[in-house]
Amino acid sequence: MALLEARGVTKMFGQLAALGDVDFVVEEGQLHGLIGPNGSGKSTLLKCIAGAELPTAGRITFLGQDITEVTPAERARVGLSLKFQVTSVFPELSVYDNVLLALQAQDPLARLTFSRTRAARDERVRAILDDLRLGERAGVPASVLSHGQQQWLEIAMALAARPRLLLLDEPTGGMSLEERRATGEFLVTLRRSCAIVLVEHDLDFIREICDVLTVLDQGHVLESGTVEDIQRSRKVQEVYLTRV
Repeated sequence: MALLEARGVTKMFGQLAALGDVDFVVEEGQLHGLIGPNGSGKSTLLKCIAGAELPTAGRITFLGQDITEVTPAERARVGLSLKFQVTSVFPELSVYDNVLLALQAQDPLARLTFSRTRAARDERVRAILDDLRLGERAGVPASVLSHGQQQWLEIAMALAARPRLLLLDEPTGGMSLEERRATGEFLVTLRRSCAIVLVEHDLDFIREICDVLTVLDQGHVLESGTVEDIQRSRKVQEVYLTRV
């Protein structure tokens, strides 16, 4: 059984078809890249999977459960986590407290009321920060982090719920070459604990770390396969030569 299946997913905005009859499958442990020209529907597909948008037609299942119309919170509870393209951390809080808050969001109100969760969560918070190369920055306000480090912090917050599937929308946007390299390294490591779907414009970056690529063009799946298959595809070459 696939981890995630989207079948016949269509999304209309008025008369505009942002997605048309899209089939998209993610397997356990997969690092699946989603690429295509600007406006091809990549972010819209991620939002439909995460519940930020509801498809006009089609069906989405996760671990065999139909999640097509359930809320984002319900999807998060069953193991879906999304990091949007625009960074949204709490700048006035410390790096540590940003991740702690994301962890505490899973706790019952009674535990939060009596402040029983901070000590219990400390080891997990520090482990996540170390994995994302933020351990030494735990005590500083999130506002002083570089743009790339803020992207890492948001990924850390998305990992708080131990997702089975992590959705990342352009996680390397605005990063330096060194930050992009480091991001690739820890995403490859993260796949041991969860599958990852990655929207990215940096084709060199995505080719280096992904097992499978799906190419969208004008809201439709143009091609899906291994990196080698996609690199050999004449249809994909034509799109990237004429429309990017």
